[in-house]
Amino acid sequence: MNNWIISCKVKSAQIINNWSKINQWLFSSQCLLCAASTQHSADLCPACFQALPWHNAPQCLKCGLPSNHPICGHCLHEPPDFDATLAALRYEFPLDAVMQHYKYGSALQTAHLFAHMMMTQHAQRLSSNTTDLIIPMPLHPQRLKERGFNQSLEIARLLSKHLGIPLDYHSAIRSKYTPPQASLALKERAKNIKGAFAVHADLSNQRIAIVDDVMTTGASLNELAKTLKKAGASHVECWVVARTLPST
Repeated sequence: MNNWIISCKVKSAQIINNWSKINQWLFSSQCLLCAASTQHSADLCPACFQALPWHNAPQCLKCGLPSNHPICGHCLHEPPDFDATLAALRYEFPLDAVMQHYKYGSALQTAHLFAHMMMTQHAQRLSSNTTDLIIPMPLHPQRLKERGFNQSLEIARLLSKHLGIPLDYHSAIRSKYTPPQASLALKERAKNIKGAFAVHADLSNQRIAIVDDVMTTGASLNELAKTLKKAGASHVECWVVARTLPST
């Protein structure tokens, strides 16, 4: 009997020890890129954070593409419906891998990292901004069901809380289900997204920031900005984690 009790205690101790190791592994705080220890989960170590592809080059204030002039020639010739773009990083490795992990790996906690990137890169402009509302890029209900969450909304929640700007994720909806923009040729994206949004609110004289994860051609952001202005918005900015730049 005593041997049986001792055996049970030993097995229990082994189970507790194994579970402790599993728990430590599951909830350890490691850099998403190099696995070095970090202060928080879903984070980057200081070296990897600093080495990210920050979008520091001179750029067009409207579209965020590289430009030696405040407004690039394309935006002068064909002005977009949005008024400004704030992009924290260039959409390239390793940021693209982290973003894919966030969107398609259901890594919601990574939203904190992206919001931190945006606040780090544009702290002064965001803190002194006169924005009235933050509106995340809406997902169609079917796409939301497929993914399980709206990646832009999760980032927008954090920016709203940090900046003290109201978050509105009800007024603008994606009313038209369309193929993913990423699956289309660049020239097809504007046609694909046309008429995809609807706004059920009076946004008269409102200054609005649209929050999105990645700006590629800007077709989706432009279509939403156009719809917001039809609803009365006086100024619309695009706040994105990353901007896809033309290959050189």
